[in-house]
Amino acid sequence: MFQWTKRGIERLTWLTLEGEEPAAIAARLGCEESTARKMQRELDLRPRKFERERWSEQERTTLKRMYAETSTDEIAKLLGRSRGKVYQQAGKMGLKKSDAYMEVCAAACGAGLAQSGKGNRFPKGHVPANKGQRRPGYSVGRMSETQFKKGNRSGFAEKLWHPVGSVVADPEGFLRVKIRERINGLPAGWHKDIWPLLHHRTWQEHRGPIPAGHKVVFKNGDRSNCAIENLELITDAEMMRRNTIHNLPPDLKEVIYLKGVIRAMATKRRKAA
Repeated sequence: MFQWTKRGIERLTWLTLEGEEPAAIAARLGCEESTARKMQRELDLRPRKFERERWSEQERTTLKRMYAETSTDEIAKLLGRSRGKVYQQAGKMGLKKSDAYMEVCAAACGAGLAQSGKGNRFPKGHVPANKGQRRPGYSVGRMSETQFKKGNRSGFAEKLWHPVGSVVADPEGFLRVKIRERINGLPAGWHKDIWPLLHHRTWQEHRGPIPAGHKVVFKNGDRSNCAIENLELITDAEMMRRNTIHNLPPDLKEVIYLKGVIRAMATKRRKAA
């Protein structure tokens, strides 16, 4: 009597899913065909559909010969397969429709689209039923009661809105002053035409325009102190020298270097995880 081992069941499962016939599976395993069929029933094994429908050499030859110049529907009907299966096999074989065939299809599709829905389109010169009714103050039923009034904002927008003249800190801690309401065409966010930097406005009011290649900085480093006495104008080169790490005390420079090393190691471990 044939004894099933773990290895034998694994081979039975694999060969069944691959689409092998029970007789061939039995020959491979060295058992009776009835024994193989009985174990297939017990394990509820069935071959994969896409493996069971393997393409024969003759089918592939027919597909290769007809695909470039023949409708995919016709090929599918001839071979008894779905359009999707034909497209899938053609892709595996690297087959494509010819340029001439695609031009004919494009012309046919264009003509079809031109006529599609023609009976349901408005004829030329059609007058809309509501022409002239959407005038200022026009409303039907309770429309006027439920519409937003001019200048009204939704609840969320109302919470974010600030009147002109408001001073608000941006995410980097710089103070900004609102000088106008937003209008169409201006992007959202801290746009300079709506929310300019307060220390820039202060400098321009007292000292004039900021020259190109210069920066207005805070003498004491406090970004919330925008008094003219706390502001100074420096060049971009001076700004770079002030911000370089080489001007810091040795102990602080070492801490910054170590922080960078630790951060790099943490990033490397996180990517490797």
